[in-house]
Amino acid sequence: KLDLGGIFPPLTTPFSPTQEVDYGQLEGNLRHYASIPFRGLVVLGSSGEFPLLAPRERLELVSRVRRALPRDRLLLAGSGCESTRATIELTGSMAESGADAALVVTPCYYRGAMSSAALVRHYTEVAEASPVPVVLYSVPANTGLELPLEAVLILAQHPNIIGIKDSGGDITRIGLIVHKTQQEDFQVLSGSAGFLLASYAVGASGGICALANVLGAPLCQLEHLCRQGRWQEARELQQRLIEPNAVVTRRFGIPGLKKAMDLFGYYGGPCRAPLAPLSPAQVEELRGTFSINGWL
Repeated sequence: KLDLGGIFPPLTTPFSPTQEVDYGQLEGNLRHYASIPFRGLVVLGSSGEFPLLAPRERLELVSRVRRALPRDRLLLAGSGCESTRATIELTGSMAESGADAALVVTPCYYRGAMSSAALVRHYTEVAEASPVPVVLYSVPANTGLELPLEAVLILAQHPNIIGIKDSGGDITRIGLIVHKTQQEDFQVLSGSAGFLLASYAVGASGGICALANVLGAPLCQLEHLCRQGRWQEARELQQRLIEPNAVVTRRFGIPGLKKAMDLFGYYGGPCRAPLAPLSPAQVEELRGTFSINGWL
């Protein structure tokens, strides 16, 4: 069993001004993150512009991060594709490149056909074939599809499916998944810093949070406070994270996340087209959101 308890930043993919993957800047960011007590890192999640990368770039990113990461830090790699066959192939390649577990997003292009039965069959076949444990990934804001609760509860019984990243923000659902899977080796990860405290309060194991690319140490501190039951301090910290989280996710997305990284001394850099950069007015709004909450 892999212990997923803790905070994971879903790494952004650094690009050069000509939109090539900039591995030097990636390694620079990893050096900065080495001093933050993350449980591990996620490569090729939504924040990593995974759909905009070529297959060779995806594998090279996993290899590079694995080489830079201490063995006691976990590496989760996004391997979800639209077909079961392609997901199985990519998951195997991610494992060969050094991933400790695969983060598998729901297939969604034919979302009307993605019944609970179809998704259970898809994930079961992936888990059966995967040489590493599988973490389910439900992100309805990007896919238009929430992994149904009944499917999650069936899949939680599979010995090679060890958890879920749930980014939907429904705390009732997160609490129910925790409650209904207590007899399984199954771990629930909050998919956002905006509801991290609430997720811990209902029994989540950790979080994969875009904001950790920018405010990694405060998110690890929030986790520490929750685990110690210091709820008043945790609440005060959580409240200061809600608006910064929203501005780098729902409000401005990955261009906003990367610009915030630039503001905090990391390399954010440009996104790959068709994702467009922020306007000067948007940059000021972003900066103001972090300032008013005491981070800049």
